[in-house]
Amino acid sequence: MATIVLYPCPAMGHLISMVELGKLITKHYPSFSIVVLTLIPSFNTGTTADYVRHISATFPTITFHHLPDIPIDPLQFPSMEAIIFELIRLSNPNVDRALQSISLSSNITAFVIDPFCMPVIPVAANFNLPVYYFFASGACCLAQFLYMPTLDKTTTESFKDMHTLIHSPGLPPIPSSDMIGPLLDRTTIHYSAFVATCDLFPKSAGIIINTFESLEPKAIKAINEGVCVPDGPTPPIYCVGPLVASGGDGLDECLNWLDLQPSGSVVYLCFGSLGLFSSEQLKEIATGLEMSGVRFLWVVRSPPSNKEEDRFLPLPDPDLDVLLPEGFLQRTRDRGLVVKKWAPQVAVLNHKSVGGFVTHCGWNSVLEAICAGVPMVGWPLYAEQRFNRVVLRDEMKLVLPMDESEGGLVTAMEVEKRVRELMDGEEGKVVREVAKARKEEAAMAVSDGGSSRVALSKLVASW
Repeated sequence: MATIVLYPCPAMGHLISMVELGKLITKHYPSFSIVVLTLIPSFNTGTTADYVRHISATFPTITFHHLPDIPIDPLQFPSMEAIIFELIRLSNPNVDRALQSISLSSNITAFVIDPFCMPVIPVAANFNLPVYYFFASGACCLAQFLYMPTLDKTTTESFKDMHTLIHSPGLPPIPSSDMIGPLLDRTTIHYSAFVATCDLFPKSAGIIINTFESLEPKAIKAINEGVCVPDGPTPPIYCVGPLVASGGDGLDECLNWLDLQPSGSVVYLCFGSLGLFSSEQLKEIATGLEMSGVRFLWVVRSPPSNKEEDRFLPLPDPDLDVLLPEGFLQRTRDRGLVVKKWAPQVAVLNHKSVGGFVTHCGWNSVLEAICAGVPMVGWPLYAEQRFNRVVLRDEMKLVLPMDESEGGLVTAMEVEKRVRELMDGEEGKVVREVAKARKEEAAMAVSDGGSSRVALSKLVASW
């Protein structure tokens, strides 16, 4: 049997979108089997392990091959990205064994890897496997990555110190301070690792992107015309998205609460699986929501611990009475609901009562909002999210920006202003109209004969 092996980065957002790719392939091309190599760090097994169990039970066409855990001390590393790179590098012998084992019973046709998994390329070469990248962010972000080696050669300063606009093919001007997080400081190991990854993109057999053509036409055109890689060939790209997880079973308490709210009246606030705020910032958000008078559904997590040894441990449930202003829950109980740690986001965004989304601009969340036709306020926190906000605001016209004051704090007045503007204002009306149009385009892209379905058939033909 022809098998496609997928190798995602262990971060939850990357794993989910690559599994969605596996589902898409087996749905339309059931002659392929899918094997997902999973690398779940021992210090963070909770949500990821639960998710893998759920998919294994509900999608028997997708097999998970668990790579052995590699014990490392997370406190020896400056960031989660550094840990992931090291885990992937150390896992090469295990990937080699896994591919040997899979090869005994099936014919591996293609090896699809996350860009974080770049260290595995020599292993794939031993098996003569064509390597495809699965790019979990958008085409604009990919265009920036492809152009990054050129920027690296033609600049000497770090982006964080430039205080200028960065001009790249197919993209709006990007303020240098809003460039992708790990690329801000060229003196770091992160910067070197990312530039090395960008250098390898053009050497792949193809790049699969979680986007659709009408969402990012300029960036896709620039990539296809080869101008993002001026000194070499550009591999074929396949825009097969939006790949979005399904909405859940509808039994959650917050969905019952939404059933009681007027249509389009609720603003939903959620900041991804890693988005954390200080106690001070949580109080500012609460005060702003209270002043706005708008109905809200807000997912709150505990602030990050100040203790170094707690950095990678699961967060405790937030104590809302301590974290939020005194009496806030009581005063807003008729128009607001605060939930701890998690909400069924796809189901929430698709609920008729939800009319706006305050988001960290993570790409999975952006696509989920687009598919639901929900306009956004962009409040980026890390990784490529500041870059995404610029593109979403200036190119796609899908978000209003949340502006930070000096020191990075967003004030209660700014929260109040942006939430009101999104739900009732003139600027909000513009993004609401655009969001509706993009929802229709997303549905067309994945329908029979749509651009993403055509791209998938070209991808499969290449295998």
